[in-house]
Amino acid sequence: MASVKNLKKEINYVLGDIVNIVYIWEMSTAGKPTEASDKLVDEIYETFDTLMTRANQKDVENKKAHFKQIRKDYEAAANQFVAKINELN
Repeated sequence: MASVKNLKKEINYVLGDIVNIVYIWEMSTAGKPTEASDKLVDEIYETFDTLMTRANQKDVENKKAHFKQIRKDYEAAANQFVAKINELN
């Protein structure tokens, strides 16, 4: 794995881009936020906070396995958010 710093940047950039996609969807369809899009943005922010908290943990026994699991969870979450964006009406 490259570095913890790069993992944090990647999480920040990708989840930030997903939030921007939701905002673009809002402006191009309804012209304003909907209840579903607000809920999705809140869920993205909660996931971001959780992942960053886990990435900042210092008291882990096996760092390599810990960060591999964070990356795996982050990629799964990002894919789920993209799927949810595609399902927005």
